[in-house]
Amino acid sequence: MPTPRIAVLRSSTSTERSHWLRSNVTLAVLLLASASAGAANPNTARIDELEARMDRVDRVVSNQSLTEMSQRLDALQAEMRTQQGRIEELQNENEQLKRQQRDLYADLEKRLQAASAGPTAAAAETGVTPRVGAAPDAGEQAQYQRAMDALKARDYAAATEGFRSLAATFPQGEMADNTQYWLGESYYVTQEYDHAAAAFQHVLSGWPNSRKVPDAMLKLGYTQIEQKKIGPARTTLQQVVDKFPGTDAAKLAADRLAKLPAQ
Repeated sequence: MPTPRIAVLRSSTSTERSHWLRSNVTLAVLLLASASAGAANPNTARIDELEARMDRVDRVVSNQSLTEMSQRLDALQAEMRTQQGRIEELQNENEQLKRQQRDLYADLEKRLQAASAGPTAAAAETGVTPRVGAAPDAGEQAQYQRAMDALKARDYAAATEGFRSLAATFPQGEMADNTQYWLGESYYVTQEYDHAAAAFQHVLSGWPNSRKVPDAMLKLGYTQIEQKKIGPARTTLQQVVDKFPGTDAAKLAADRLAKLPAQ
């Protein structure tokens, strides 16, 4: 038995049936669109939530990157400050070395001038401390002169070799004490302090009555300071003051003692 709706359709005209179908199709389309829209809403909300989370993650990562960059920058600045401090230390050390070198040269020049102002012509030319009744061997004299000339010309390698050869050839020569002393000076000015100390000590032990003893003892004290042997240096310089009062060596020793660090 046909339903009432079908019965109505059968009794309706073709125009009415067409209008009814169009209305119902439209309604169906609207219902489908509504259903589709309703189904899309949860997805849209989910996408919005994910985008919000991504924005938060981006902000966190960005903040972390800025923090890491700031930390690296701080570390680099700290390292630069450390390097700058080291550079300043090296510059100060270099200036100290230059001043020390100038002092060494000045001291050597003074001693060379003093050696050239001896009471006799031989002493004036060679820096030899003259001995009464002694005449140096001609070969010793010539070799000594060459070594002294090299020292005055600041050819320290040639001077050192000359004095060392002279000491080996004439170990007990008339100029042996002077030879050892100037050998020590040659080593000292080139900062070969162990060799310098040995040469100055050789003067003290080998020729205790030589006129070079005060200067050799003074320079031994200077050398011990450079060797960082402050205790022995203090003792040596005090001996100069006590044994040779009133001399230039004693005055220089007293000055250097006053500059030594406290014990």
